[in-house]
Amino acid sequence: VQLQASGGGLVQPGGSLRLSCAASGFTFSVTTMGWYRQAPGSQRELVARIAVGGNTNYADSVKGRFTISRDNAKKTVYLQMNSLQLEDTALYYCRAGSPYAYWGQGTLVTVSS
Repeated sequence: VQLQASGGGLVQPGGSLRLSCAASGFTFSVTTMGWYRQAPGSQRELVARIAVGGNTNYADSVKGRFTISRDNAKKTVYLQMNSLQLEDTALYYCRAGSPYAYWGQGTLVTVSS
């Protein structure tokens, strides 16, 4: 099983980034996929999740700014992050949820002026 996250980087406040997570080794199309993040000194938290049928849910802190999407043909889940704020700085992780429980490695997002 592999969950290869990419797209992190350094961005100024108000900027945008798009994270990608390429999956392999399991049946992506039947899996709920999610993005989580962990800031220094904080617990890992859910950012966004997308179910098999496309239903999504978001943390209150990112609603209206972040959009999660998936491409089953490419076995990839995306997180479009707009209007980034300093407090969005964190290590972002991709997770394959139900019916699995797999974590990918993180990709670092740093929002700084």
